[in-house]
Amino acid sequence: MELFYRELGEGPPLIILHGLYGSSDNWLSIARILAEHFHVYLPDQRNHGQSPHSPRHDYHVLCEDLADFMENHAIGKAVILGHSMGGKTAMFYAACHPESISTLIVVDISPRTYPFKEQSGTSFSLHKQMMEAMLRINPETLTSRRDAMEKLENEIPSDRIRQFLLKNLTHGRDNRFRWKMNLPVLYEQLPNILKGLDSEPEWQDKQFFSFPVLFIRGSNSGYIGEKDIPVIKHLFPYAEIVSIPDTGHWVHAEQPELFIKTLLEFLKG
Repeated sequence: MELFYRELGEGPPLIILHGLYGSSDNWLSIARILAEHFHVYLPDQRNHGQSPHSPRHDYHVLCEDLADFMENHAIGKAVILGHSMGGKTAMFYAACHPESISTLIVVDISPRTYPFKEQSGTSFSLHKQMMEAMLRINPETLTSRRDAMEKLENEIPSDRIRQFLLKNLTHGRDNRFRWKMNLPVLYEQLPNILKGLDSEPEWQDKQFFSFPVLFIRGSNSGYIGEKDIPVIKHLFPYAEIVSIPDTGHWVHAEQPELFIKTLLEFLKG
């Protein structure tokens, strides 16, 4: 699959993979700063942003997409940075293609599979509820983004989350709203999206030593909790784990300066 992408800067290659509901747009401000040091690539993963839609969405095909992207751009080895779903893609890719990783950076996601019920706000049921609320909206009937905000307010009370989700609204050629992401497929494939490296028997007892690894977590986020530390250390024994204070799941958006400082200090050794 040929992914839509943005490209900035010069230097060693660095690929940024956005999370669920996201796109390359979400990372442009971070990428502009990193582009002072790296050749930054920002692909939209399949079923997101301006990339093609597909009925399949799991980490095997997301890894294939990334492998094809690197081959098409003659990238032999790169820093791979992934947030949330993008972090899972990055970890799966590192497990499949360790020779293509110069550094792995995972932002606020664990290598484990997330269960149906979890009290930390990371659960299958939470994402299912948000997607069902979005699916109940016919975007063609919307008169404005404010209209969409109001329709989602009862089921998604957080203004910040609604604003983030509604970045997926765009105008079609007929000037009516439509969803950029492939919402029906992402809803159907949500169990696959929440899977981790522990879902693959060949990787459960494997350890990865051949590249530096950094995990960045939000101090107020439940996606990387204390129970996740042993899971991370089992798979990536020399991984560094850094918490960014006063941040939730969208660490890079909530504390961008500290996030970039943390990244660059690690990347520059």
